[in-house]
Amino acid sequence: MSRAIYLDENEFPKSFYNVLPDLPEKIPPYVDPKTKEPASLEAMAALFPIELLKQEMNYDDRSIPIPAELREVYIERLLRPRPLVRATNLEKHLGLPPDVKIFYKREDLSPTGSHKPNTAVAQAYYGMKEGVKGYATETGAGQWGSSLAYAGMLFGMDVEVFMVRCSYEQKPYRKVMMNMFGADVKPSPSDTTQVGRKFLAEGRSSGSLGIAIAEAIERAVTTGKKYSLGSVLNHVCLHQTIIGQECIEQMKMADETPTHVFGCFGGGSNFAGIAFPFYELNRNKKAGIRLIAVEPDTVPSLTKGKYEYDHGDSAGLTPLIKMHTLGKDFMPPPIYAGGLRYHGAAPSVSLMVKHKLVEAQTVSQADVNPMAELFAKSEGIIPAPETTHAIAAVVRTALEAKRKGAAATLLFNFSGHGLLDMAAYEKPGGAGQKK
Repeated sequence: MSRAIYLDENEFPKSFYNVLPDLPEKIPPYVDPKTKEPASLEAMAALFPIELLKQEMNYDDRSIPIPAELREVYIERLLRPRPLVRATNLEKHLGLPPDVKIFYKREDLSPTGSHKPNTAVAQAYYGMKEGVKGYATETGAGQWGSSLAYAGMLFGMDVEVFMVRCSYEQKPYRKVMMNMFGADVKPSPSDTTQVGRKFLAEGRSSGSLGIAIAEAIERAVTTGKKYSLGSVLNHVCLHQTIIGQECIEQMKMADETPTHVFGCFGGGSNFAGIAFPFYELNRNKKAGIRLIAVEPDTVPSLTKGKYEYDHGDSAGLTPLIKMHTLGKDFMPPPIYAGGLRYHGAAPSVSLMVKHKLVEAQTVSQADVNPMAELFAKSEGIIPAPETTHAIAAVVRTALEAKRKGAAATLLFNFSGHGLLDMAAYEKPGGAGQKK
């Protein structure tokens, strides 16, 4: 069999997999911070299109059909399905025995270089159907902002992006990409919102996803736009499950079943996208596949955060969400993996961690950069700093299996390339520096 495994476009999933009905308990409701009562669909409709809210709160339907028009966009504009690749060259570099195998899903092949368009085009599509004229959003490393900008271009929607300031400065060409797709991009905290000016006055100028979310929400509620989020929420994770559904079919074609499934973890979207369909496989067929979320040890929301109600933003504008959190006031260090610099976590993944259905691991920054160079030299692809966290955990697990003489089939989501993140590898100690 070829190293790359492809599906025909007719094999692209016809529905999203909704994990909510299959969880061991219902996710605690979002809570209105003023009334302390569960937030209603009507109240949240000020921020989100109704169809997305229906998906967000759907505890009944495991399968949510993808409209034919949207499915065509996935195939024609996002070039789905995407290949699954056996990492044979990485296996050789690591000296792995034949029964330790590594596979990765090529989500970097989207128009913006990451998995993020999977939900961006869905959110833009459903918004367009309801007459939404524009979205305000945040972005960390820029993958989400560029993806929503691309989706907005496809559906004729205005997009305004608040980009975490340290990433805005570290990754200027992400801003250029968003501008080329027609989006307006501002560094966050900015001087264009009340909440932005507040955080600038407090000296928190490097920014965080929590601050950028607060700015985007303020902009949405004061301009009549809707707010769009690229991770964390149930409907976002739902849209990403096309990744794992494709992987299940491709692993069948390879006559393999993964023993481990990995994804880097910031808010939870790319991990949920690959892992949730395999959770369904665990639940229905007792497959025993380990689902492993990998986060930076400097932003350990799943491994060290408390499972409690907290705001999704730093200004307390969002409803309260029951999730693993480091606290809305947590200020993450300015690591280059901007997409992993979030204080909270998807409520669905948080609940699964609570019930030990998902494992959480951390990797250090010292472990991460050498893995980018290793992957580039072996597989010929430069990974995004976020993706390299997953690679580091995969390599660690593969070498452990080699030492123990155990068989292992490792699958991970190659969630994005690093071609616009080269400064991370150019700086002293970065992966691109000669020894």
